[in-house]
Amino acid sequence: MNITDTLKEREALYGDFESHARITQYIKTAMMDGNWAALTSDKKEALEMIAHKMGRILNGDPEYHDSWHDIEGYARLVADSLVKEDK
Repeated sequence: MNITDTLKEREALYGDFESHARITQYIKTAMMDGNWAALTSDKKEALEMIAHKMGRILNGDPEYHDSWHDIEGYARLVADSLVKEDK
């Protein structure tokens, strides 16, 4: 598959990139209104990736399982690290 085909496939799932980027950046900006500076890098990255996936869901196909599954995965990574810290 060439890059043009890949981009067409992604647009069909996630909507056009410009709209996705706008939605995702709004979500990320809102996240920084809280205690963003107090978060560790892994928590920031997980939240940013979750925001990215949320943007895809809101701009594209909300029934696409993989987007929801990825959100679960990023949340799990942080949750598991917190359990390790408690030991």
